[in-house]
Amino acid sequence: MSSEPARDGGPVVDGAARERRQLIAATPLVEQHLTAAGIPTAVLVGGEGPPVVLLHGPGEFALTWMRVIPPLATAHRVVAPDLPGHGASGLGDGPLDRERVLSWLDDLIEQTCPSPPYVAGHLVGGAIAMRFALDRPGRLRGIALVDTHGLSRLRPSPAFAITLATFIAHPTPTSRDRFFRQCFVDVPQLQDGLGPHWDPLMTLGLEGARSREQKTAMRSLMSAFGTRSIPEADLARITVPTTLIWGREDRQTPLSVGQRASARYGWPLHIIDGAADDPAFEQPAAVMRAFEAIPALG
Repeated sequence: MSSEPARDGGPVVDGAARERRQLIAATPLVEQHLTAAGIPTAVLVGGEGPPVVLLHGPGEFALTWMRVIPPLATAHRVVAPDLPGHGASGLGDGPLDRERVLSWLDDLIEQTCPSPPYVAGHLVGGAIAMRFALDRPGRLRGIALVDTHGLSRLRPSPAFAITLATFIAHPTPTSRDRFFRQCFVDVPQLQDGLGPHWDPLMTLGLEGARSREQKTAMRSLMSAFGTRSIPEADLARITVPTTLIWGREDRQTPLSVGQRASARYGWPLHIIDGAADDPAFEQPAAVMRAFEAIPALG
């Protein structure tokens, strides 16, 4: 019987639990379970050095960072949690509002990081990182925002929005694959690059989309962090070092959003060719070069 936390009030599907263990074994991290701000949280931890916290996007899980985790872990303590209601993390009691999520991240950092971490956030994970940097700047060394939400009102392309809505409403292998063709530039090339890890990742993505807890969490996180822009006056108050990393062909949050933010706030922008909204998944070597260009991470 799996020791992972239950989702939807019952045990994790055995097949999905096996896929998860297989993927974790392919990284230098180990899985830990803790309670942060009352939320049962699964977190992958490993490596030695200054801590880096990786926050994934909506509908994802910590292992979507798996292609950059091994090189990061050679020089850093890597902390990669499943966001509340995602992966093997639960929701706990109470609404998943903005303050509760920020308290969750604060408690997670307190329990896993011996010193202030650098936080890299993807999509809604980036919006969480920005809000945290505004509310608790002394807790961080800096933030990297990967195709982040929160810099503008979310307006994906029509094809992206339609295939996403279909996948959420009817999560099947077919609707998943149609949606993922909007998320990635070259699916066959990505599949070849991931090799034996492709099928387990796709299985976990589908299982997550079928989870009632994840659906609830996604609605809450997107409402609190993802769909609206953070006021420009607030963004101008971010004092921690901030870097933008963006897939050139992002159909969810266009590159122009990152370019405007870079020009307005002076944040360095690294554009990743051959990638859409998840460059760390599609082009991990290029994203690692961007990470290495950040003084606090290089």
